[in-house]
Amino acid sequence: MLGRMLSKIRKEKHMTKVELAKKTDINIGHLTHIEKGERNPSHKALRSITSALGVPYQVLSHLYDKQVTEDDERCNMIEHLSYNKVLAVDSYSQFIECPANVPNTSVALKIEDDSMEPYFSKGSYGFLELNVPLRNKDVGLFQFNGQFLVRRFIIRKDKLVLRADNKNYNDIDLTEDDNFVIIGRLINSNKI
Repeated sequence: MLGRMLSKIRKEKHMTKVELAKKTDINIGHLTHIEKGERNPSHKALRSITSALGVPYQVLSHLYDKQVTEDDERCNMIEHLSYNKVLAVDSYSQFIECPANVPNTSVALKIEDDSMEPYFSKGSYGFLELNVPLRNKDVGLFQFNGQFLVRRFIIRKDKLVLRADNKNYNDIDLTEDDNFVIIGRLINSNKI
C-alpha cells in the first residue's frame, strides 16, 4: 500500500520517476519496485522520498506494513487516505494511560456523542491509529462533508456505508460527490 500511495503522490505532484530518482539519489529501478509494492523502502529512503515529494514522513510511515486487499481495491481506499494533513487538536485536557493492546495509538479521542453505543459510551475514550486503511466493520474517525464523525466502516459490494452502532442514527451511504476522508481507526481497548 505504501508504494501505491507514493506513486499516487508523485503523480499528483507532476513529478516523473526520473526526477524523483535525481532528487533522492535512489536508483529508478528501485523506485519502480517500491511503487509497485514489490519492495519496501528503508526508513532512510522513505525519508528522502517524502522530503523530495514535500509530504510528512510520519503520516506515510503508518502504511509501511499494510497490504492492498480486494476490499481496498473495490472501495478505492488509496483515494480516501490523507497523506498531507494531520489531525488538529483544538484543546487538550490530560494524558491518559495507553493500554498495551493498542500499540499503534497516536492519540486518545474523547467520544462526544452516543452514536457508537454500546461500543463506545459518550464520554469514553477511543484510541486512534492515524492514517491506516480500514477493513470492513472497523470503527473509524472520518471527515465527511466538512464534519467529523465516528462510525463503523461498512464495505458493501456496490457502496460504502458509515454506520452508527446506535440504531437512532441513520446510515450514511457514501457517493462519489461526498467529501470523505479516513482519518484513522478508533479502538476501544476494552473490546479487543
